Amino acid sequence: MKYYGPFAAHAHRAPAAPQSVAAPLVTQTLPDFSVLVDRYGPAVVNISVTRNVKTGFNVPNVDRNDPFYEFFRRFQIPVPPSEAPMGGIGSGFIVSADGMILTNAHVIDDAREVSVKLTDRREFKAKVLGSDPQTDVAVLKIDAKDLPTVRLGDSDKVRVGEWVVAIGSPYGFDNSVTSGIVSAKARSLPDGTYVPFIQTDVAVNPGNSGGPLFNLKGEVIGINSQIYSRTGGYQGLSFAIPIDVAVKVQEQLVRNGKVTRGRIGVAIQEVNQPLADSFGLKKPSGALVSSVENDSPAAKAGVEPGDVIFKVDGKDINGPIDLSGYVADLMPGARAKFEVWRKGAQRELSVTVGEMKALKTAAVAGNPDHGRLGLVVRPLDADEQKEAKVSGGLLVEDVNGPAARAGIQPGDVVLAVNGAPVKSVGDLRNLSAQSTKSVALLVQRGNARIFVPVELG
Repeated sequence: MKYYGPFAAHAHRAPAAPQSVAAPLVTQTLPDFSVLVDRYGPAVVNISVTRNVKTGFNVPNVDRNDPFYEFFRRFQIPVPPSEAPMGGIGSGFIVSADGMILTNAHVIDDAREVSVKLTDRREFKAKVLGSDPQTDVAVLKIDAKDLPTVRLGDSDKVRVGEWVVAIGSPYGFDNSVTSGIVSAKARSLPDGTYVPFIQTDVAVNPGNSGGPLFNLKGEVIGINSQIYSRTGGYQGLSFAIPIDVAVKVQEQLVRNGKVTRGRIGVAIQEVNQPLADSFGLKKPSGALVSSVENDSPAAKAGVEPGDVIFKVDGKDINGPIDLSGYVADLMPGARAKFEVWRKGAQRELSVTVGEMKALKTAAVAGNPDHGRLGLVVRPLDADEQKEAKVSGGLLVEDVNGPAARAGIQPGDVVLAVNGAPVKSVGDLRNLSAQSTKSVALLVQRGNARIFVPVELG
């Protein structure tokens, strides 16, 4: 019996030779993240904070419609504004079994109280060991033992295109897992920081801030920090602080209570192709000096506007982000060899690095365990003392808790506690620790001085 179907006419032909097919660039299957999440998910925590939000100026015993209300409102005696508590959420991860946690500085900024919740539902009050706004890194501590921890990796070895995983609490949904790839490295963002961000396409949303970014080895390579969005939600562009940067900040905050950075006093910009052509450079790289501060370390070393810095201590400088990061890591007083391109020739300059002035000190005055005063202060430098016409004193840079309720404001200068002059954070901490219920702070605001009673928490 013969078959006369549609393929019968070709039944006598030999099979066609297989055609050669180009080997695929990628042959591996999609990764499975379940083992990574099982192992390190318990070390990722939910962070909730309570902040006091100013709701308006409160003038005691004076009606807002009274003609004298505006007079009292403008009077310089500190009067506490009314406040309302507001909550916030974020993420973090445990880096030591005794309860040290890394997160973002903006997660705990201005927090009156910080709480940490583990995946086993235990909750702890957290102490802020330090916060660094310039890198957006903060270190917390909870009183616990034998906690699960993450494993830290090397962010310098991160490769563009590799798979990465984020775990955090977007919109309060604890331990949510998202994945993607590394989109780029050493991204500079228009926020004035020198952090060489890792860009990814991992879904990151409000609440993910401060959570870890893992590689496929289960190592933390970054802290999820920012997103680029026109809607406020995730749009495919998220940015993480390299873990190498975060660890350096953590070590300084824990050891010194603050972060010390080097500076040389220059403004720098990218070198594009037209600029490279005009300066006679072979390719557009390096950091172009656009201005030099008077009497700065760079000025003293002979750095000039128009110089292109392309190496520091033998390290290639591809752009401004490289120079800013490298100089910031140098200790004040260190000498660095700068190789610059000036008027068609290479030069070497020796620069003695100065110290970058911190945006905010990490030390919290008073008892750091209980936040008795709720002040973030720093000593006035010589110029500030001269301008304020004071000897010593502490500038208030941030305030919450008892001091905020008493009416202390950023910009005030604390001169004395209970009549005893203060010249250092230690003076303020020790003097306030001697009081049980309240302290009297002598505060200078503008040209006025007044004693402000602060009831301790």
